[in-house]
Amino acid sequence: MSDPVLELTDVSKDYHGLRPLRIAGLSLRSREQVALLGFDQTTAELFVNLVTGASLPDRGSIRVFGRSTADIASSDEWLTLVDRIGIVSRRAVLLESMTVVQNLAMPYTLDIEPPSAEMRARATELAAEIGLAAPSLDRPIAELGALDAMLVRFARAIALSPSLVLFEHPTAEVARGDIAGLAARCRAVASKRNIATVILTADREFAAAAASRVLTREPATGRLASGGWFSRLRRS
Repeated sequence: MSDPVLELTDVSKDYHGLRPLRIAGLSLRSREQVALLGFDQTTAELFVNLVTGASLPDRGSIRVFGRSTADIASSDEWLTLVDRIGIVSRRAVLLESMTVVQNLAMPYTLDIEPPSAEMRARATELAAEIGLAAPSLDRPIAELGALDAMLVRFARAIALSPSLVLFEHPTAEVARGDIAGLAARCRAVASKRNIATVILTADREFAAAAASRVLTREPATGRLASGGWFSRLRRS
């Protein structure tokens, strides 16, 4: 069995909320998809910051790709870590006046006005992989609906072939009728690319469809518990 991609043990982080963010334990292996319920927008962002090493826990340990985030000693080491992690979040900046192709070319080059033929081809291939329709490619981001904007964020997150992708409430603005299709696409792409995923969400339908394991956090103890009707929904 492979070593864990991500391990959190007895983690606590004060963020001036009602109580600290606590996570008693979480272990995620390569290619595994897990969904975590019980994180609001603030604690989801904090979780992402802890996993990427942007913040350190007040207590406990976080190991990513076998290394403790507390042992990162330089900006170069930190950049090496975050290069292996994709983040799907509304906090990720999209240039709304630029087209989908230009936004998808940005992980590869800053020369996007216009992108070269090579960069356009790479962006187009990426868009097709995550299910963006061809007519959308030359539309400005500002003209996209919520589903397509989320797909662009997902595409950006996987552009540099990360080993781990973190999702922050990916369906918060997506119409209910689009949830099942989005979940299936995210799971299929992650499986094809052998990416491990952590999905922080309040959407039980999306969690059950997009992940192989669904856990709910108990805020007082930080315990991540499995089971519940949403687990049965995924198997039905």
